[in-house]
Amino acid sequence: MADTMNALVTGANKGIGFAIARQLGARGYRIWLGCRDEPRGRQAAEQLTANGITAQPIVLDVTSDESVDAAAKVLSARIEALDVLVNNAGMHFGFTPPTAEEPLDQMATMFEVNALGAVRVTQAFLPLLRRAETARIVMMSSGLGSISATLDMTSENWTVPMAGYCASKAALNMYAAKFAKDLAPDGIKVNVADPGLTATDLTGGMGDRTPEEAARVAVTLATLGPLGPTAGFYHGIELNDDLTRHEW
Repeated sequence: MADTMNALVTGANKGIGFAIARQLGARGYRIWLGCRDEPRGRQAAEQLTANGITAQPIVLDVTSDESVDAAAKVLSARIEALDVLVNNAGMHFGFTPPTAEEPLDQMATMFEVNALGAVRVTQAFLPLLRRAETARIVMMSSGLGSISATLDMTSENWTVPMAGYCASKAALNMYAAKFAKDLAPDGIKVNVADPGLTATDLTGGMGDRTPEEAARVAVTLATLGPLGPTAGFYHGIELNDDLTRHEW
């Protein structure tokens, strides 16, 4: 096994992704920042490097087969194994009309990024993940992807529209469960993280937690020991390193 543990975080040049990268880097991982925009990726890597973290950008557009395959080839030539993959890249179009009026093209775009993008990246990097002794995959989802909460009149989800975004995250949860079942024989743990409503560019500054706080649940799942869980959906509301299960 290589002495240095490697972690790839998609959508890592800002927000929660950057915070995840910083926290994993502080734990000794060599960080690979998967970013669509190469200059922004370089800038983020320079910030981490200035804080004593080994970090390098890698161009990666989760919606493009060519981009993802190229990134996997580049990383395969540079490292022996990938220990952690955090599928963090995601997007939405803000608050939307009711489901009957929400544009289908916007729904399709969100599925391509939020759900299929994570599948595309995971499939491409599985050969590297299988070379690691204890690989971990984290899917960054949302409490809005919980069907149980959506149907609960006492939940804050009850009044949220955004059907396309919610459905894309629910689909991501199912893909994570399927990956967890498939990869269990390889010793690869796959879990889903809900960071909670966080003040980032994606939320327009809404949220009562910082990216650093929101990142903690993902970092906990990315660094699970051999007895840690797999195929779970967890949130970090308590803002500690314990895991609390979410309702699917």
